[in-house]
Amino acid sequence: MKKAIDVSGLYPREKYLRVLRKFYDDEGIIKVLTGIRRCGKSSLLKLVISELIRDGVPLSNIVYINLDSKPYKGIRTTGKLEKVIDEEMSFAKEGRIYLFIDEVQNVKGYETLINSYREDGGVSIFITGSNSYLLSGQLITKLTGRYIEIEVSTLTFDEYVGMKSFLGISPSEDEFVRYIHDGGFPLSLTFEDDEKRSIYIRSIIDEIFEKDIRKNKRIRNRALFEEIQTYIINNFGSKTSVSSLSDYLSKTRQEKVKRETVYRYLQVMEDAKLLSRCKRFDLKSRKSINGKEKYYLNDLGIYFARNVDNRINYGPCLENLVFLYAKSLGYQIAVGEIGGLECDFIIRSSDNQYAYVQVCRTIDNDNLGPDGKNLTEEREYAPLESLSDGYPKYLLSMDRLLQRRSGVKHKNIEAFFLNNESFE
Repeated sequence: MKKAIDVSGLYPREKYLRVLRKFYDDEGIIKVLTGIRRCGKSSLLKLVISELIRDGVPLSNIVYINLDSKPYKGIRTTGKLEKVIDEEMSFAKEGRIYLFIDEVQNVKGYETLINSYREDGGVSIFITGSNSYLLSGQLITKLTGRYIEIEVSTLTFDEYVGMKSFLGISPSEDEFVRYIHDGGFPLSLTFEDDEKRSIYIRSIIDEIFEKDIRKNKRIRNRALFEEIQTYIINNFGSKTSVSSLSDYLSKTRQEKVKRETVYRYLQVMEDAKLLSRCKRFDLKSRKSINGKEKYYLNDLGIYFARNVDNRINYGPCLENLVFLYAKSLGYQIAVGEIGGLECDFIIRSSDNQYAYVQVCRTIDNDNLGPDGKNLTEEREYAPLESLSDGYPKYLLSMDRLLQRRSGVKHKNIEAFFLNNESFE
């Protein structure tokens, strides 16, 4: 007899559940949850299951297989996976069956098998994976228009505070600064000791290297890969030119490092969900710009767990948090070029509405020019004031005293996150 799944200690991440609910009963669409390891994908599946049971779906009609868990760890072929699925389905009562497979990429060639259950009908399918190989092969070529990918992030600040409250953990006085240091891996909230928390986050990174990177055939020079990885993690949020990085590495290593190699290794890190690339967009030509892209970490804990120096460089850290927050809300994000000016982010919604965003620590300082104007304030407002297309413009900072100028929405970044505000 199947045991009910206990979700009493699981924080309900509403921003993802809200999207998933629309597809609970859709048999023609495979629901694909991707994201960095330990970001909470398995917990989301369990929360979905609990909602289905609450809505009257019998436990016998729910098949949940976690390929990283002990009972199913040995399943590595489609034949074995099919046998387990069919055995579990044989207990189902009349009506729709809900199939959940966690870490499905552990089974080579799973795509054809999953597709066959979709084509047979009567099954609503949910799968998770920790890297983009999940969307490779036949799943992406055969299922155009027949799957949705929902990329799950680690906790955004509003979720971080919400989960602490849910778990009965008292907030600290400097909660936002602590969040920047600790990152948002859900389980890390349960470690009160800073050292234990850091060890836990490092263990996640080790797990990513072991399961998603170490055996990757695209890595032919491990020492070079680790050098590129260290560089990009330590320079997150900076403009990154693959050509310049290739030239720099060739000089320091005194051997030719091809641009294709650098790009391939950056792609490996993207595939493992360690980082995300933010392209550049020219607002005048309305075209993407190649080169000098920015890379943001998929959790700031990755940086602080790997570095002895825990001082916060607020510029890139705040940018990183805004990038991840906007991404968690389903926005498309790019870095904007406006002539000789740069806008930190151009954000596009699913209905093609835009917003422009500048991010900084503060504009309330004594950085004055000869004319008495605040140079920081002028620098942050200049790109926004050069735009006249009527889309909303935001300046997000840690200031408590907010500016009123040129129709720009100056917001306190901590409050913006906590209030779960959108860019509209």
